Amino acid sequence: MKPQYTGLVGDVGGTHARFALVDAQGHVRNPRTFQAKDYASLTDVIAEYLETTAGKRRPPRAVVAVAGPVLDGEIEFTNLDWVVSEGDLLGQFEFEAVKLINDFAAQALACPRLDEGDLRRIGPEVGRGAYDCPVVVLGAGTGFGVAGVARSERGDVPIATEGGHAAFAPNDEIEVEVWRRLREKYGRVSIERLLSGAGLYDLYCALADIEGRNAVLPDQAAVTAEGLAGDAFAGATLDRFLGMMGSVAGDLALSYGARGGVYVSGGIAPRMADRLATSPFRARFEDKGRLSDYVRGIPTFLVLHPYPAIIGAARELEQMERL
Repeated sequence: MKPQYTGLVGDVGGTHARFALVDAQGHVRNPRTFQAKDYASLTDVIAEYLETTAGKRRPPRAVVAVAGPVLDGEIEFTNLDWVVSEGDLLGQFEFEAVKLINDFAAQALACPRLDEGDLRRIGPEVGRGAYDCPVVVLGAGTGFGVAGVARSERGDVPIATEGGHAAFAPNDEIEVEVWRRLREKYGRVSIERLLSGAGLYDLYCALADIEGRNAVLPDQAAVTAEGLAGDAFAGATLDRFLGMMGSVAGDLALSYGARGGVYVSGGIAPRMADRLATSPFRARFEDKGRLSDYVRGIPTFLVLHPYPAIIGAARELEQMERL
């Protein structure tokens, strides 16, 4: 007998749309990835997935993690000509309930449930984190995402934010000079201006300018590849990038009181996991003046699971079913 599915879960960004089904035991089944550019709308992707995977056994609920802010149950994608609302999905697919959730909020929900094999500890062994305290997840990729989870007896509550657009705070004179150059180029300098794929390349160019050298590498992919292969200047850029990420992670830990743990996700950090482990990330995470002792007790992890937003969407589905 085919399994009875309790829900559809998805993770939709500007490039990929991933969907899976959740069975009665809470297991994620039949994951598939679609190229978003090949479809005119999100509903077209969902229709194809359900038709080819679920058949007549349509799930009654859906939770879809999306890359961007969800406002009044609707999202307008930044990098796709798609607009979708919970009402659209309810009407077209006759679900009993639908929820759109920010993709980093979904990842934040997933992090406390990830197995040890899906995580890599950054820094010292200080436990998994206080189970009843907030959790933060952050990550650099196309942009810089931030979300949290508030813990309660009634369940975990995801907190979606646009924290990547908070102002960048330089940590030393070199970063002040980097900030000045980006200020001249962009105006206001946010965290995302530096901690993103494009930001990594801007950082490389700014550091080259400060040192009076030519920025010979053409893009952020080359900076990453050459830095990991042993190029001294590109490697120093990576270390500076990861150190700045550690400072931001520590600031977020203070802002959220995230004694439940701080998790690093996104598209960039997992590609340089070994470099992250030996970088200034953890030292700068802990470098918080009078509050250094506070953050030293907070664990930091790199998320290695390939689809944490799917796991988080399944968790949100589970909590919906209990209401």
